[in-house]
Amino acid sequence: MILILDFGSQSTHLISRRLRELSIETYIMPPEDAVEELKTGKYKGIILSGGPASVYEDGAPTMDKTIFEMGIPLLGICYGEQLMAHLMQGEVKSGLKKEYGPAILEIKKASPLFHFPDAEITTLNVWMSHGDDVVAPPAGFESIAVTETIPHAAVADEARKLYGIQFHPEVVHTQFGLQILENFARICGLNPKEQPITEEFVNNIIADIKDSVKDTPVVGALSGGVDSSIACLLVYKAIGDQFTPIYIDSGLMRQDETKELEEVFGKNYDMKVTIVKAEDRFIDNLKGVTDPETKRKIIGRTFIEILDEEAQKRNATFLVQGTIYPDVIESAGTKHSKNIKSHHNVGGLPADMKLTLLEPLRNFYKDEVRKIGSILKLPEAITHRYPFPGPGLAIRMIGEVTKEKLSTLRKSDAIVQEELSKIEKPANLWQMFAIHTGIKTTGVRGDDRAYGDTIAIRAIDAVDAMSGNFSQLPWEFLEKISIRIVTEVVEVNRVVYDITNKPPATIEWE
Repeated sequence: MILILDFGSQSTHLISRRLRELSIETYIMPPEDAVEELKTGKYKGIILSGGPASVYEDGAPTMDKTIFEMGIPLLGICYGEQLMAHLMQGEVKSGLKKEYGPAILEIKKASPLFHFPDAEITTLNVWMSHGDDVVAPPAGFESIAVTETIPHAAVADEARKLYGIQFHPEVVHTQFGLQILENFARICGLNPKEQPITEEFVNNIIADIKDSVKDTPVVGALSGGVDSSIACLLVYKAIGDQFTPIYIDSGLMRQDETKELEEVFGKNYDMKVTIVKAEDRFIDNLKGVTDPETKRKIIGRTFIEILDEEAQKRNATFLVQGTIYPDVIESAGTKHSKNIKSHHNVGGLPADMKLTLLEPLRNFYKDEVRKIGSILKLPEAITHRYPFPGPGLAIRMIGEVTKEKLSTLRKSDAIVQEELSKIEKPANLWQMFAIHTGIKTTGVRGDDRAYGDTIAIRAIDAVDAMSGNFSQLPWEFLEKISIRIVTEVVEVNRVVYDITNKPPATIEWE
């Protein structure tokens, strides 16, 4: 196994996921108890994750430096490299330039960490997310790769098999990132090989659910989106009519969403979906609220209150949610991580919740979830549906949620989705949607001055949503959407396009 010490990175679990793809077992834990864990002898390698702290700050997460003397190969990633340098008497300083996004890595010295069997490669496009740099490696280390701004972007003590890299190999934007992790596994004496998600893998998930639930009644939060649909179907396959999926019409959904859900699940499955109309309840609870975190928590609490009520009618004690790992990560789901935004089904849950959560997809990423859905023979209308957030249009709307703004956003987003349905989808397009910016600007309609709403369009290319680039869609396509929105949605007189990558932005605006 490889032990991953979690210093709070948004992508710690992604490191594990990449190694799992190579059939390498991992265990993630906080660094405080690592020495005792390593004494078990189970681990052939150690990875130090990234993290949001600076190693020289008071209270920054750290570890016992005797780990470096245990003779176990070690790879420090980002904060992990900085911490290794700091603990071993190297030097770390705040960088002259904080980097969040792509950089070009130039390999300066041969190393088994940068062994690429099919080609002679000396430069890589890599993904950075850091503010500090290693300015002097510890004794015994030498620099093996640089970038334009970082002289020690990768360091190695080959004799002790200790490595540090400033970039993130686990994200898909880093070229040959999986190969670098595979190389480290080989340095550890392991034999990596690809391990796809199979029907047997999915059947094991179903069996685990059945063992956990036994004969207890279960309710599920079904939104009609990819994650909740697949989570609910897994549970239905495990326990059948013990399970009641519940769709809460919050009034925060896209145009015709409830109708489409009734048609899809009514025609394709035997699951009897209960639909609860609750628009007024959600809008009333959100009245006057502008802070996005507060909105998410109110929506989460309202969902749970309704699900609690429905569960009591059925004597259910378990609640199924379609939580996936990016939801957990952004909601600060690990000890040293920072909260980015509270997902309504993670950070937005009330502390006194009466139901026990059942989250069969909690450790998976979206592309893995889609594979599970395909194995379950869900139609592509669901498995390849673009993601839609649980809090719905409330977090695609800056400021207070009102019925009037919801109507404007619904009509605008419907035009985006309709035009998108007419073109061949770009291969890496993760999602595309409209945002009500809450900004009014001056325009002209006919010969009259108009003062109307501004709608933003967001389109992102991604594989697992942990990172992404804005989609470089054809201008003619975007222009057509813009013309339709300002023509057909009378409240709107300006459309803008978001050209920000993730990071530093998130995919959703709130």
